[in-house]
Amino acid sequence: MAAIATAINVLGVLFLSHAVYSAYEHSLLPSASTPSMLSHSLLPASLDPKITLPLDITLETLFSVLLLCAGMVLSCADLKPIQWRAWAGRLEASQEAREVKEVGVGGGNPYQALEERVGFWDISGVGKATRGWMDGGGDKKGKGRV
Repeated sequence: MAAIATAINVLGVLFLSHAVYSAYEHSLLPSASTPSMLSHSLLPASLDPKITLPLDITLETLFSVLLLCAGMVLSCADLKPIQWRAWAGRLEASQEAREVKEVGVGGGNPYQALEERVGFWDISGVGKATRGWMDGGGDKKGKGRV
């Protein structure tokens, strides 16, 4: 599949290069600098094109862009699952993914470093400690509770 995607990308680049070169050569022609009458009525003067390209150059450009898009989509890696549990389960089940190859690469849970960092504040632990303090620290009628 990678060979097909590479071939499509190469064809797309060749067609796009030819279309750009053709547009440049067409812009040098004296007859190309006459704008169409339709463009004056629809576009403001700052956006009015000074050169009208022939249909074949426009179609070649669009075709090359479509080829490049298809080649990029075919050459990309497989998509990851959207559900966290499916992705994390597959990642943690593989022995290869659990091996730490270098800093920041591998090791199972990619968020493990965030959870174990020095400044991480565990809200549930603080809540338990606060409830214990409030239950034991207030009087029996409940005046000390919030």
